[in-house]
Amino acid sequence: MTEHHGHAHSGLGEKRKLLLIVAALIMGGFVVSGIFAYRAARTAIVVSIERDSLPIAADSIYAKIQKDLVTPVLVSSVMASDSFLLDWISEGETDLPAISRYLQGIKARYSALSSFVVSEKSRRYYYPGGILKTVAEDEARDAWYFRVKDLKAPYELNVDPDLASADTMTVFINYRMVDRSGRFVGATGLGLPVAFIGSLMETFRTEHGTAVYLVDKDRRIVAGGLSGDRQASRMEDRPALKAVAAQAMREGGGSYRYTDAGKRILLHVRWIPELSWYLFVETQEAGRVAGARNALYFNLALAFLIVLAVLLLATATIDRYQSRLELSASLDPLTGALNRLAFSAMCDHALAASRRSGMPISVAMLDIDDFKAINDQHGHLVGDQVLKAFVDATTGAIRGSDVLCRWGGEEFLVLFSGCSLADAAKVAEKLRLAIEDLGKAGLAIPVSASVGVAQMAPGEAFEDLVRRADTALLAAKAGGKNRVVEG
Repeated sequence: MTEHHGHAHSGLGEKRKLLLIVAALIMGGFVVSGIFAYRAARTAIVVSIERDSLPIAADSIYAKIQKDLVTPVLVSSVMASDSFLLDWISEGETDLPAISRYLQGIKARYSALSSFVVSEKSRRYYYPGGILKTVAEDEARDAWYFRVKDLKAPYELNVDPDLASADTMTVFINYRMVDRSGRFVGATGLGLPVAFIGSLMETFRTEHGTAVYLVDKDRRIVAGGLSGDRQASRMEDRPALKAVAAQAMREGGGSYRYTDAGKRILLHVRWIPELSWYLFVETQEAGRVAGARNALYFNLALAFLIVLAVLLLATATIDRYQSRLELSASLDPLTGALNRLAFSAMCDHALAASRRSGMPISVAMLDIDDFKAINDQHGHLVGDQVLKAFVDATTGAIRGSDVLCRWGGEEFLVLFSGCSLADAAKVAEKLRLAIEDLGKAGLAIPVSASVGVAQMAPGEAFEDLVRRADTALLAAKAGGKNRVVEG
């Protein structure tokens, strides 16, 4: 009995030891793979931010700046060449109400803080209320005017307090005025409150989740704030940013990284030539990769629960599927299907997901049969109706995860993610029948489509996959049309 008990105890110990070894291997595998996945995801996120997110945000911000800030520059340019202003100055500046009405109209029309004109002949500073002052060379507050007078460029942007608006800090667009002979006759332009530009930067921060600020050539932060709500007025106040900012401004912009207070910052810099300022868009890496880090912790916790299940039930089943599809839709204006440019971006995401998961990818190339004859016999308007009805029918027959693209003319391409050749052929047949039923659903003429289907082979380029689907489509055409052929 004792010997038997000893054998039983020994056997139980071996089982426990085996289960512990299996559990340790599984847990170790989860930990190692989780860490590698986290690092890979972190790298991918950072690269995506540097190559896509920040540049796209900078482009969007730049477009907004062009609309909200560059327009006043153009208005100031028009004012500088306005024949009314030039004639008014040359005729002796006698009609004061006329210039006041003119400046008041400009100010109101473009929602500016101020509008002004300074005459070189009289040195008078006119604003919507009349004559504000007379500029003088020995007056520090008038230094801007004499700087503009000697300016080589047509205008400058200058941040100064506005005497006409209770010394509100203002971004002035100071534009040189010259007569027809090229002689300097004065300066004119608009003033925008710095607070307005700051609110614009704050709007960008909220919309894009990034810190946004504008920097002039003297490295002064004109508007906006840095990441983490850190305050600074010049790059010199930020040692960690100073060197990389100098490099970025020297190189005319680009993507950069720097570390401040132990936090890694991703930075994109863009030159705004219309304003002679640099646009800085930055974000903290930690905040952007927090999702990946949380995913790591979640996966490790899930792994621990699975290991417990292995120890209790001696079984482990792990199925992990990850599919991430970012759709930046750019549609064909006639049919509403994706165009090739947007489809290409969608394919990149789908192919990357397929390589990670090992799931199959298939495509179907569809072509409306005898479409040229439809156009010739019934006209292009009917042909357009056929294309629209074709896309509506196709969209209704495919899965939500499938992507439809207008490949060219009457040819369309469907991307089946996670779909084998056999399953893709079934869906393709469903599409063919849906298109064939269009005539029954109210379309004035019968319509059919030929379909070529192919599944991506290991290591195959996407272009080759599409080529095989196209070859299968040609075979469907040659075989009598209105059919599905697998490639």
